[in-house]
Amino acid sequence: MTETRTIVVGYDGSEEAKRAVQWAARHAALRDCSLHVVHCSLWVLLSHNRGPVPGVADSGLERAAQKVLEEGLALAKETVPELSVRTTLLHGMPRDHLAHASLGAEMLVLGSRGLGGFMGLLVGSVSLELAATAECPVAVIRADDHPEGPVLLAVDDSGSPAALEDACLFAAATGAELRIVHVLHEPAGYRLLREPVEAYPEAEALLDSVMSQARHKAPGITVSGELLVDASFSRAVVKASHSARTTVVGTKGHGVIKGTIGSTAHAVLHHAHSPVLVSRRSPQP
Repeated sequence: MTETRTIVVGYDGSEEAKRAVQWAARHAALRDCSLHVVHCSLWVLLSHNRGPVPGVADSGLERAAQKVLEEGLALAKETVPELSVRTTLLHGMPRDHLAHASLGAEMLVLGSRGLGGFMGLLVGSVSLELAATAECPVAVIRADDHPEGPVLLAVDDSGSPAALEDACLFAAATGAELRIVHVLHEPAGYRLLREPVEAYPEAEALLDSVMSQARHKAPGITVSGELLVDASFSRAVVKASHSARTTVVGTKGHGVIKGTIGSTAHAVLHHAHSPVLVSRRSPQP
């Protein structure tokens, strides 16, 4: 008997988490996956008395946590009524429990709870840490303003094979165009010293190779590619994400944060104009 593939979504009752559950439910249906809604209650860290208040029906901290989970379940079923959904209530830090829950999952989906726009940083610490430590691809949902847009894949000098795998899965499941961008780094003002028209043969060859692989992995989808030239890899990707339904990046980039997530993925998570998928899956042959 084949084990059902699962998408895991963290739910805490926030507006960001509600968007994450809705997005996860839709994509679970598209990917023929079940959905696992997980709520991590922090009350265990604050009080040992989580039982009902004597004489007060449907009360207590434990019941409050259960209600949050039930709300997540109802939201998922409202979004996709026929979807197979299960729920789990856990006690403790979300970063620990959700990292464990992601083992063997197709994807972990999280909302983006951050600093309310302070300095433009909109992704919370739990989402950022799990994007660096989870055992599967991690989707962080901020806005979903262009659900009919292309899937945007940003590739580095390696061709980002794991991210390519995930981007092709997304494009194939949704029928969306796959737009692949590769950013050629140039210091500010450097182009003024170059000839007006000059090709970048190595970068163009890399982009052509990735596009060819994408067409092989997801036959039938429309694949386009663009070579971008910018002093900042992450800035170029963020600009390109304006009309995307999903932006897919790898975990290694120009610089490392805590040894596990690239600076490009870090910046794109904070500033992209679409849901962001950080690919953590080993590439398939």
